[in-house]
Amino acid sequence: MSSRLVSLFTLAAASLVLGACGGDNDGPDLQNPGAAWPPAPTVTAHRGASAVRPEHTLAAYQKAIEDGADIVEPDLVATKDGVLVARHENEISGTTNVATLTQFASRKATKTIDGVAITGWFTEDFTLAELKTLRARERIPANRPANVAYNDQFEIPTLQEIIDLVKRESQSRNKVIGIYPETKHPTYFKSINLPLERRLVDTLLANGYRGKDAAVFIQSFETANLKELRGMSDFRLVQLLDSPANAPYDFVAARTGRTYADLVTAAGLKEIAAYADVVSPYKEIIIPRTSANELGAPTAFIANARAAGLKVHTWTLRPENPFLPVSLRAAPATSPSQRGNAQAEITAYLDAGIDGFFTDDPAVGRAAVNAFTRK
Repeated sequence: MSSRLVSLFTLAAASLVLGACGGDNDGPDLQNPGAAWPPAPTVTAHRGASAVRPEHTLAAYQKAIEDGADIVEPDLVATKDGVLVARHENEISGTTNVATLTQFASRKATKTIDGVAITGWFTEDFTLAELKTLRARERIPANRPANVAYNDQFEIPTLQEIIDLVKRESQSRNKVIGIYPETKHPTYFKSINLPLERRLVDTLLANGYRGKDAAVFIQSFETANLKELRGMSDFRLVQLLDSPANAPYDFVAARTGRTYADLVTAAGLKEIAAYADVVSPYKEIIIPRTSANELGAPTAFIANARAAGLKVHTWTLRPENPFLPVSLRAAPATSPSQRGNAQAEITAYLDAGIDGFFTDDPAVGRAAVNAFTRK
């Protein structure tokens, strides 16, 4: 099936979903709540409730909604036939059972993704029908051994299936639940003639989301595709920022010599504000760690972002020991799966002034926000 036929099929299916969800004006528009959305501080479920269910599964997104997330976050990659699906990476040997399936052994390949040679199995080499025969597995079992019990139970979801879930849950709860898709490796996918941007925008529009009024943020670690997205829609856009020593791959591909260090400055944030609504830095850009691996003093990043007119969402706040400052870890501190005092770390970022955050455990995130707002 051609990518155009798949796109038309997706649009038609989305229209049917819209009709099933109701299009009357009797109640609030839970998909397009307007400029006052989202509530702040905002709890975004990073890949779903990925601390308690295998990431990027409908079960993880469902659990995130049950645990009080305001928004769920799918990372998006493309299939061979042009369908957007949720995986952390297009290489899927670490998050599915594909390596155990003899019928796909010949699909193993080595590719260069964003300048790095990677060997494995890639979504763009599978049709959606083929991907649907795979089952999800826990990506970091040493940190999340309880999630291993869910291995091989869940399919890889499409973007449309995630939207359908969000719509159903929004309606049943009479609550706005947002969606925060990330375009993964956009320069790479464009290079293999599977660009993500138009597919994403068309799917959102077909499902009734309307630009800046919509309960939608679109994010990327690259800059060029966000500028392209700004030209084709007015959905809220988010510039992700990695560690300053790293660089957006579109900068690397264009040989600009620039890195994220150029974007975290006051001048860089003003540059971002020309095309994005939110900036989302790695958490240590906001609160660096000390030499003893404790939380240090907040930097001027939030103040500079505010001066540029940007909201600030940070990533990623996780509950297990290795991701926490030393003093917030649970005994034994060396255990990779022990869950420490993640609420205290989240509270430190709330105190620093963030507008929202990504968390792998939205139940802890919700508890932290509830306690913070009661102060």
